[in-house]
Amino acid sequence: MSEIRQGVFEVTADPTADPGAGVPDEAARQLYLAILAEGGRIPVAAVAEADEPALRRLVDIGLVMPNSLDASYTAVSPRAVSDRLGAELRSEATRLLVRAEGLPGALDSLTRAYDALPRRSDRPGEATVIEGHLHIRHRIAQLVSDCQEEMLTAQPGHRPADGLAMALRQDQQLLERGRAMRTIYQPVARAGSAAAGYAAAVTRHGGQVRVLDEPFQRMLVFDRAVAVVPASGDGGVAAVISEPATVAFLVAVFERDWARAEVVDWGAEPQAGTAGHAAERVGRLLANGLTQRAVATRLGLSERTVAAHISRLRERYGAQTLFQLGWLMRGGHGG
Repeated sequence: MSEIRQGVFEVTADPTADPGAGVPDEAARQLYLAILAEGGRIPVAAVAEADEPALRRLVDIGLVMPNSLDASYTAVSPRAVSDRLGAELRSEATRLLVRAEGLPGALDSLTRAYDALPRRSDRPGEATVIEGHLHIRHRIAQLVSDCQEEMLTAQPGHRPADGLAMALRQDQQLLERGRAMRTIYQPVARAGSAAAGYAAAVTRHGGQVRVLDEPFQRMLVFDRAVAVVPASGDGGVAAVISEPATVAFLVAVFERDWARAEVVDWGAEPQAGTAGHAAERVGRLLANGLTQRAVATRLGLSERTVAAHISRLRERYGAQTLFQLGWLMRGGHGG
């Protein structure tokens, strides 16, 4: 239909328009204007093969009506199409709202059964000890599911990949429900692909993850009402606390650490998370006088990992002792 388009002015489609039901794409818009330029009617024979997809779109929307009596297509008022589709969309929206209103009732029996599950620390003022990683994970999963406003987490040290995968599923669902989540990591997270990947994923869903280069304690706080903290050195025992003053204190500790923590662009972290980067951090802390154990605690690394970094640094600087290594990294000259 190139001959029909001659003399038709060009228009630019609104880039903000939603190309959904009732909204023609650019090719369909131009074809509709070309039909109007021909008086609002075109013969079937005048439709070029290249214009057939746009014509089908116009017919599907209702902006063009086929006329079999004279083998032509006739333009239809966009106002009439808008009124018809608008009524259909409003009717569909009403049906969806009715379904949404009825959903809590349809799930009421299941909700009551879930709420009837025994909670070890439901009433304000209680603190309950939970033993065993399986039971701890189960209780945390319940708290994540029940969270109504915000989850705060401080996660020092290394987090295993399988645990992060499970946490990611839970946390994405929490964020998709419109809840907030803030997490503090130690610098070791930037050197681990699993932790950095988790942080990047939850950030894309609206979560916030920062890094604090200081020692801090593990904690999870839900809706500023319930906190979970370790109750043993190996993480196999946890305390679930709902005593208001204690929870408020833990929230204040978190907020203090959050304010000092570094904002990280997790999308750019894979390039930064290298072994050399971690070794340099170890070296800087050694140069500041920290012991190997103190460096491990500060960075959330195992002492074995720190020892490996120190070995590489000694080789690089030609140092025989930790004291000499620290001195050389502070700018001294070996001897």
